Amino acid sequence: MNEERLRTPAPEIETPSLVEGGRFVDERGCVSFVNGFSFERIKRFYTIENATTDIVRAFHGHEKEAKFCIAVEGEFLAAAVYLDDRIKPSVANLVHRFILDADKPQILYIPSGYANGFRALTKRNKLLLFSTATLEESKQDDFRFPPDYWGKEVWDNLGSL
Repeated sequence: MNEERLRTPAPEIETPSLVEGGRFVDERGCVSFVNGFSFERIKRFYTIENATTDIVRAFHGHEKEAKFCIAVEGEFLAAAVYLDDRIKPSVANLVHRFILDADKPQILYIPSGYANGFRALTKRNKLLLFSTATLEESKQDDFRFPPDYWGKEVWDNLGSL
């Protein structure tokens, strides 16, 4: 991907970010946590499990809805890109990419105004998502783009992460 061509959102626009968590392990087992996360804005949650690592669920955008994601099994490549236009966003917009790993608890925050997508990196996988919108609100705030809209390398080039 040519980094020079990428446009980032204006400074006043929120960008995707990670809320770090941790794990505590002793003879009884393991406790995973993300203590810096608040459920205050959450209206619903759901899980995603991809049948294979070849499947890319992308890109799905919302003007008003924000999402929070955590891998609860396996690893995922997550991508989020700002929608400067809901119908025909610029292909030059910067795609933020993250690896979400169940063994390293952290929650990815995807602000409203972004399109997002996910690809499982492991055969066994489960992603838990929290939404700031009800299902009815989400259906009225739904914009879809093909997985390769911002380039195939978004999903294939893991070396730069």
